[in-house]
Amino acid sequence: MRSARFRPARRASAIALVSALSLSTLAACGTSSSDDSTASQGGGSSDPSAPLDPKTKVTITIDCMPPAAKAAELKEWKEDVKEFNQTYPNVTVEGRSTPGQCLEPPRFTAMLKAKSQPDVFYTYFTDLPQVLDNDGAQDITAYVNDTSVPALKDIDPDVLGSLQHDGKLYGLPTSNYRMGLLVNRKLFEKAGLDPDNPPATWEEVRSAAKAIAGLGKGMSGFGEYSAGNTGGWHFTAQMYSVGGDVVDPSGKKAAFNNELGKQVAENLHAMRWQDDSMGRTQLLKWGDLQKQIATDKLGMFLAAPDDIAYMVQQLGAKYENFGMGPIPGGKNTLAGGNNYMIKKGISSDKIKAAIAWLNFKNLTVGKGQFDWERTKADGLPVGIPQPNFWLNESKTKDDAARTEHATMPVQNFKAYMDKPVAGKAEPPKAQEIYKVLDNVMSGILTNKDADVDKLLATAESQVNQILAHQ
Repeated sequence: MRSARFRPARRASAIALVSALSLSTLAACGTSSSDDSTASQGGGSSDPSAPLDPKTKVTITIDCMPPAAKAAELKEWKEDVKEFNQTYPNVTVEGRSTPGQCLEPPRFTAMLKAKSQPDVFYTYFTDLPQVLDNDGAQDITAYVNDTSVPALKDIDPDVLGSLQHDGKLYGLPTSNYRMGLLVNRKLFEKAGLDPDNPPATWEEVRSAAKAIAGLGKGMSGFGEYSAGNTGGWHFTAQMYSVGGDVVDPSGKKAAFNNELGKQVAENLHAMRWQDDSMGRTQLLKWGDLQKQIATDKLGMFLAAPDDIAYMVQQLGAKYENFGMGPIPGGKNTLAGGNNYMIKKGISSDKIKAAIAWLNFKNLTVGKGQFDWERTKADGLPVGIPQPNFWLNESKTKDDAARTEHATMPVQNFKAYMDKPVAGKAEPPKAQEIYKVLDNVMSGILTNKDADVDKLLATAESQVNQILAHQ
């Protein structure tokens, strides 16, 4: 789910891949990503642990160049290519752009099967099994070290772990998220609640939701999804938050039809029907809760931090109206993100060039995507807590730069940042499981007489069938 690996409202439209664009010349180019005879011309070391020799002439194709509609982002990409070429003047970077969203799942699947992905292709953390099933990604373990990626030791190992299989590394991160509790500060204050100290337990969420709903005028205290696979996604997040899971450690059996699963379900049922604090309109999916909270009709819901930028940029909301705390319960939180992988079978020089680009663009504090001074100057948001996969010295430097150049009140996210919750990856067969768990969520939220035990048992049986066919 996007930033959340899952943002179906932003990822559902079909997207046609446009022709490759040369970012160095900004001219159309037809070079095939697999034609290494013309795309790479010697000069590099055969040792994979050695970084790219700047004298090596090589061409690489890269997924997800910002489209023309995102003028500021495209401007920055072009600037980064120019600066990258100051160190590597013989690397030609060709970007491929899509008119809207970057990765559309059906197109992505078709691309993998056809082996038509560019040299450097964009994926979600949860795409690794599918990519490996199609033999699509290069094992880059030998290429990634403290020389090729100097800040490697400062990247959150949980994030890198999402890109590893059997001890081998298949990608490098570009963004990450950990779900928390997004709050409407205005409604919190009107209800006599402290927006700087959002609810830390589900009992506190229930109490705060009742207070906000008590304001009347159609206000909902807490919102949840129950359609379009989003309900199952959030049921999973709530299970994680109380120390549970949806799939057992073997990955072969459902693990939610138990006391923790019943606790999550019964709490939501009580908020919906006993407290009347969740609103009467249900079967909501991604985008619906964002509209509600942006228009001051909703007090809080589970979200990734980048929802805030979306609501300001797309829905006309104000940054100062939002705050964020860690996920209630605090045992674990659902984590995910995005990354780039490198096409299997391309030359060693192209792999090294790809890693050099990814290091500059996505993994260097103060450069590329982490050049917050430039981001602010270009009118883009600065201060959202994520992407932030840094630890140690890199985290200290990046946090300071975010604060210095912030375009929003970063203190509103202090509770979220000060009490980080351990991230837990999405389950195997996530989308299929979420679709099943949508039925649990919709049953709870649309039927006052819902049989929680039956809903969980039915979902357990269906998920076990899914997991049996991996």
